[in-house]
Amino acid sequence: MLDRPLASTSARVRPRRTWVGVLIGVLVGVLAVTSLFVGVSDVSPTTVLRGGEESDAAFLLVASRIPRTVAVLLVGASLGIAGLIMQMLVRNKFVEPSTTGVTEFATLGMLVTIVFLPGLAVVGKMAVAAAFGLFGTWVFLRVVRFVPVRQLVLVPLVGIMLGGVVAAVTTFFAYRLDLLQSLGQWSQGSFATVMQGRYEFLWIAGAMVVVAWIAADRFSVIGLGEEFATNLGLDYRRVVAVGMVIIAVITAAVLVTAGMIPFLGLVVPNVVSLLIGDNVRRAIPWVAGIGAVFVLACDLVARVVRMPYEIPLSVVVGIVGAALFLWLLLRKGSRAH
Repeated sequence: MLDRPLASTSARVRPRRTWVGVLIGVLVGVLAVTSLFVGVSDVSPTTVLRGGEESDAAFLLVASRIPRTVAVLLVGASLGIAGLIMQMLVRNKFVEPSTTGVTEFATLGMLVTIVFLPGLAVVGKMAVAAAFGLFGTWVFLRVVRFVPVRQLVLVPLVGIMLGGVVAAVTTFFAYRLDLLQSLGQWSQGSFATVMQGRYEFLWIAGAMVVVAWIAADRFSVIGLGEEFATNLGLDYRRVVAVGMVIIAVITAAVLVTAGMIPFLGLVVPNVVSLLIGDNVRRAIPWVAGIGAVFVLACDLVARVVRMPYEIPLSVVVGIVGAALFLWLLLRKGSRAH
């Protein structure tokens, strides 16, 4: 008799999750197709079919619209998963790369390449930014470990202060060297300049998503604590190192391609956690799907609100993400309480 309510509850929840998953897949498809035909230039299925393969509409579709849509999908999926892994490593639901100083360290790496290696290829800049991001992840984990805090909300505050210090140093040297504009072009979150030949490095972030999915069960165990993971025979430091590399590479790939996208890696994993729990293997497809939907929707808003001009994507994501973050903090039963 005690098993019956549990079974009936599970039977009700599973179809509901299935329908939500189907809805997310449909939204990704609809928004992706819509993204292909929204813009200043007249690109529509009619103009593409009427003009043929040599028409201007077909050229714009292949050279600009398709790469931009693919880049948005990869950024939404990869940044959401980077935030999920960061939350597992820190065991805190209110952290992500942009609230732990990782993005600021990667931006400092970009400034170093601009000053000392101005002719370096984009892949080299991404490698330097990833190295700085990896160092920033390590610094944040060490700070949190040696300065333990009891309240969950204080952990991202420590990360924000760390990132603020690094950002201040970066801004000071960029100002002294008259490189604020050059640095701003790299760090401003926007897909306006993404086109064929300018987004391919995001496939590296996609590869990191695959690595995260392969090691998903290990990240779930890491989220239970170092002692628990060690008692289960897991090499805690190795798994943490793999997670740090995934976070740093994804952050660097997104930074050199589209710039900073705030709040994405924070709100999406929390929404998924409310839907299906904290199992990383089950959460990764959901985080990727909801992250892609979120960024696609914000990108369409950024293009449509001031047509023919375009608002930076980081502005739209920042407004919506901040509102969702406040809701996560203030809702009844929140972990912050």
